[in-house]
Amino acid sequence: MSNDIAKKFIKESNSHITNINHALKAIKSSTIADFIHVDNKGIVITTNNVALGSDLQKIEKYVKNSLSSDTDKVSLVKLSQSKSYLKIVGIFFISEKTNSRIALDEIEEILKNNHIFNNIILTSKPHVIKMSPKSDMTIIWIDI
Repeated sequence: MSNDIAKKFIKESNSHITNINHALKAIKSSTIADFIHVDNKGIVITTNNVALGSDLQKIEKYVKNSLSSDTDKVSLVKLSQSKSYLKIVGIFFISEKTNSRIALDEIEEILKNNHIFNNIILTSKPHVIKMSPKSDMTIIWIDI
């Protein structure tokens, strides 16, 4: 969506939020639209929880109807993709296997073998930080 169309839409964001929430309530959705803002790709409608497919369809239909003359310029309605991190404490800085600093391969192996991390995908290499200069423990930061 072009920036001009997004700015035109955002001018009446309060009424759009109200109307979107009425549309969601009509399909008995527990999702509530909180606010609308513009980013570099178009408009972003923030909700209180992850929207279901039916919620997205209802929101898309409302936006397209609101932009009736510019419907062809609404390209795609989708859920945002986010990146999170995880902090792990309680792992020794010195590896028991090699008697030297723990290697990234060992950390990845620990994660792979632990059921807690079954559906987690690493987006980058883990960051290993020693807790303090005299500590034998480490803090591991993982982007997931």
